[in-house]
Amino acid sequence: MDEKFLDDLRTAYDAKAVDRDVANPAPWKIQERSQFLAELQREGKTRLLELGSGPGRDGQFFRDSGLSVVCTDLSAAMAELCREKGLEAHVMDFLHLDFPAQSFDAVFAMTCLLHVPGASLPAVLRSINRVLRPGGLFYMGVYGGHNAEGPMPDDDYQPKRFFAYYEDHQIIKVLSAVFDLVYFRAVNLPKAGHPHFQSIILRSRAV
Repeated sequence: MDEKFLDDLRTAYDAKAVDRDVANPAPWKIQERSQFLAELQREGKTRLLELGSGPGRDGQFFRDSGLSVVCTDLSAAMAELCREKGLEAHVMDFLHLDFPAQSFDAVFAMTCLLHVPGASLPAVLRSINRVLRPGGLFYMGVYGGHNAEGPMPDDDYQPKRFFAYYEDHQIIKVLSAVFDLVYFRAVNLPKAGHPHFQSIILRSRAV
């Protein structure tokens, strides 16, 4: 991921920070995070890193549910909204997670890793695995079900954001090279013509 790529994403999300903070999350996204919380509670995992945290609504949910939460986002405006909610937040990209190894019991990444180019995804996954304790849980939620990579013509963000989509068997193969697959589910979305959602829980391996 080169600096121009990161700068474009940062600019796009800085401009939409307030809009995303006041928007209501989709009911299916609320269900996804609740299901992951239940899994964390079942296993007694308490320290969570959220990637691509946006304005911190999910981080606030996990914090209010009793977890110790650290948020990261590429956008400084998003990180500041997290801090306004009392969350610890850092401006970081996925390849430079500046935390000691094995710092977290779990990682939550909702609709953010779809911005990673396919060529960079294996390195990003290794970066995530490094900060997870052995046996830690990683939730990854992305849109997929078909192959596509690049800016989407109908995106209303400026600059237009880069997206990478994968067929189900392809994303499972890439993830399984780094993590153990715990759970995969394709979630059909109400919006006609939209790719389906890939709901994935993975378990970290010893580094």
